[in-house]
Amino acid sequence: MDIKTLTQEILDGRRLQRGEDFSFFLDCDLDELCKGADAIREKFVGDKVDLCSIINGRSGRCPENCKFCAQSAHHHTNCEVYDFLPEDQIVEACKFNESQGVDRFSIVTAGKALTGEEFEKAISAYERMHAECKIDLCASMGFLTEEQLKRLQAAGVSSYHHNIETSRRNFPNVCTTHTYDQKIETLKVLKKIGMYVCSGGIIGMGETWEDRIDMALSLSEVEADSIPLNSLMPIKGTPYEDLAPLTEDEILRTIAIFRFFNPKADIRLAAGRALLTNDGEKAFQSGASATITGDMLTTVACATIKSDKAMLEALGRDVTPDYLK
Repeated sequence: MDIKTLTQEILDGRRLQRGEDFSFFLDCDLDELCKGADAIREKFVGDKVDLCSIINGRSGRCPENCKFCAQSAHHHTNCEVYDFLPEDQIVEACKFNESQGVDRFSIVTAGKALTGEEFEKAISAYERMHAECKIDLCASMGFLTEEQLKRLQAAGVSSYHHNIETSRRNFPNVCTTHTYDQKIETLKVLKKIGMYVCSGGIIGMGETWEDRIDMALSLSEVEADSIPLNSLMPIKGTPYEDLAPLTEDEILRTIAIFRFFNPKADIRLAAGRALLTNDGEKAFQSGASATITGDMLTTVACATIKSDKAMLEALGRDVTPDYLK
């Protein structure tokens, strides 16, 4: 398949479907692939870059055994351990990110699902942020019920983050304490109730290129609105501590491929930006249209909100959130 031809077909409305031969993505010219992905991004998403920031609302002691995660109780890492943060601390962080011109702010919590008193604390924090701030609000709290998700909506949360992590085939190699189908069902509920769906995964966990393409297809099928792509940063004490980091070319090829499968979604840079030149400058010319900025969840970030905005503005991108327009 000629990439220039395929790019034009995507621009004209073609959508890639499961069962087609996608092997050409693996050995086609990388520069042409990235150029095509950028053209698709430009048409369907435009120059606006969606910036989101997170706060780790509850850390450690997670009962799930995801092999990549520093917060799993199954692993022996130096992860911080604490219960749900005080509301004032969360609201203060939200207001800071709003003052810096970030588009959305999310509370992220370790564990299979946030429940009980801690969930009520989250609701209270969101209600206050919604009342006192203009920034969009997001949550990432595991396998919540439809009722819980609707309560978050009522409290002002417009988007929800829930990664599928990898392909259906590879998922059991990554985690066995919950299933891929549970992930997909949660995403379907989010779509049903009208929330902005943020779901992606991690590359560099020993998966094949076919696994990455399968993940891109699955996210297309559930119509994910935002697709965070994390590049594994091996953490000492996890089963993946000795895996070799991905090369920049591998990451750029993956980002571009995901854009071809998901023309209208925000392809969001997440963990692993330190593996990229200038914190991902080339990635934003290869199909990426969004990023997590500021403090990252469990891996050290090199970029700051200020440096991200400067780099993106130099590329001619719009980093002004809607609430400031």
